[in-house]
Amino acid sequence: MSPFGQAIKRGMKTDVESPVPPPAPRVPPGGVSGLLQPVPPVAAIVPLAAGKPAFAEEIAAAPAEKFNLVRDLSLFARVLRRAEGGRLVLAIYVASIAVTIANMLAQVRLNVWNGQFFDAVGRKDLSAFIHLLWTFIAIIAVLLALTVAQTFLQERLKFRLREWIARHLLVEWLKPMRIYQLSFAGLYGRNPDQRIQEDTRLLGDYSADLGCGIVYSLLQIVAFVGVLWALSAQVTFQVAGYQIAIPGYMVWCALAYALIGSALTWLVGRPLIALNGERYAREAEFRFALVRVNESGESIALHGGEKDERRHLEAALTAVVDTMRRISSSLAQLTWITSGTGWLSLVVPILVASPAYFGGALSLGGLIMVAGAFAQVQGAMRWFVDNFSRLADWRSAIHRVARFREALDGLPAVEAGSPEIKRALHPEGHLAFDGVRILLPDGHIVIEDASVTVTPGERVLIVGETGAGKSTLFRAVAGLWPWGAGTILTPPLETMAFLPQRPYLPLGTLRNAVVYPSPPDAFSDVEVRQALQRCDLGTLVAKLDKVDRWDKELSLGEQERLAFVRLLLHKPSWVFLDEATAALDEDSQRRVMSLFNEELKNTTVLSIGHRPDLAAYHTRTLQLVHGVDGDRLRLKPAPTPPPRRRWLQQLGDWLGAD
Repeated sequence: MSPFGQAIKRGMKTDVESPVPPPAPRVPPGGVSGLLQPVPPVAAIVPLAAGKPAFAEEIAAAPAEKFNLVRDLSLFARVLRRAEGGRLVLAIYVASIAVTIANMLAQVRLNVWNGQFFDAVGRKDLSAFIHLLWTFIAIIAVLLALTVAQTFLQERLKFRLREWIARHLLVEWLKPMRIYQLSFAGLYGRNPDQRIQEDTRLLGDYSADLGCGIVYSLLQIVAFVGVLWALSAQVTFQVAGYQIAIPGYMVWCALAYALIGSALTWLVGRPLIALNGERYAREAEFRFALVRVNESGESIALHGGEKDERRHLEAALTAVVDTMRRISSSLAQLTWITSGTGWLSLVVPILVASPAYFGGALSLGGLIMVAGAFAQVQGAMRWFVDNFSRLADWRSAIHRVARFREALDGLPAVEAGSPEIKRALHPEGHLAFDGVRILLPDGHIVIEDASVTVTPGERVLIVGETGAGKSTLFRAVAGLWPWGAGTILTPPLETMAFLPQRPYLPLGTLRNAVVYPSPPDAFSDVEVRQALQRCDLGTLVAKLDKVDRWDKELSLGEQERLAFVRLLLHKPSWVFLDEATAALDEDSQRRVMSLFNEELKNTTVLSIGHRPDLAAYHTRTLQLVHGVDGDRLRLKPAPTPPPRRRWLQQLGDWLGAD
């Protein structure tokens, strides 16, 4: 079975009509379809597959990550080159390289000045000493300006890189249907907030720092290897009365020192790559678990579930701490190498050049120049050693973002060759189910047959037992549920609106929530106020421009009435209600449903509901009836009148005959 099928089967179990609001269908922005409601956070769609924290025992059983840097970088090269903002990032990076080249030239000049200055000190030449001090001020002024410019460009590169990647991911993530279908994508579909917010920040910061750092180090090598090679000619050894010079002696010493340090660093620090990836994944799971508990505080308190939630949160925290413990051990081992080679680098250049100095072939200034050039070359060559832990962080960040981007490309989740529900526009603007069969991805039948036509102006109620697949049928109409067979003919999508079981209220002002997803100025104040008063929400008129968490501030009944306010403003031609009045009392339900007899009298309505009194607002009722292979959608028969007593029947016959 595919990962999508496994995720859905675990998450939905036998109740295919789980308490998940049907998300919005694919629609062009700004149309009537603005009423289509988005889904809750992705992890909430499949409670057991994508929503639960990864506890310690799951981590131990999880397969090891396979990192492939070439594959990840090629993915970014392919998808990001078309993303907006790439040229600006490239321009900043090129400017940073130009400044770095100028900085290297100034560094070389500073190294030459260093030798001249110490030679003047050794000769006790006061005039040369003072002249070189003025030269030093000029060199430092240039270096300071270049360093500030380099820092400025590098910091600009960080946030522009992050913006480039994050904007691209947002565009791809928010394409129609993807938010909903990503919840079935398994491991890499989890926590898109972490991927887009935290991982893109890390990727931008590390890519800028490491990208500029490696260019700086390469330029250091280019700039100082020539200097060090030339100075190596002055480093000679007295052996049996002969002067022996090794061409490029100091260069080979710097290379050997850097290679030894890099090899030891790789051997000791290699586990950090996988550990950092695991750490950020566990942090994301822990953060999601905390947010979920905070968002569900009322329900947890009413159930007295604090103890159980603490057990789950502590298990998630244990997973984070266990990963951090292993990281700390690896970092401690790595520090032996990085710090050791760092401290030794203070004396190694003096040590390898000391034979020439004590033999008289090098002056004090020459020794300082050789040591300085050696330090620059060796420091550039051991860049890998100094940045290994950051490289491990960068490597794991690019892996997570690349896999998330790959998961987005892998949607929709219909396997090749699997049956799929076909969709098309109805030539007359009706809604028609033609032999529709709805399946789970593993082949389990939810609805065996649905064959019915709904014409404009009808009011149709769909009823059936809990778990019969009513909400799944609505998802199929919206195009969110592709698994099955048959054909669904629909009116134009921009004429349809869906009201889920729990309305979605965006962040921002109440006005923004009322007119969502249209812009706040799409409707006049008069229209908005009249619509609120029509749905018994007149008390909210004074709060229209107040910013609040309206999904927490308003009761569920008020939220449901606010969803009808949106209908009143947008006036769609087709409305699909998935128990959209479940939290309303009879009077409130009667008032909002009366919209379809007055202001929205030309609107076609399809409702899902369990309340018996809903039938009074509809012209016919369809019922999902259990069959051997699955449910079937049929016209509900009219209720059979109670049998009359025999003498009453005889009396009626006699009166009729008379």
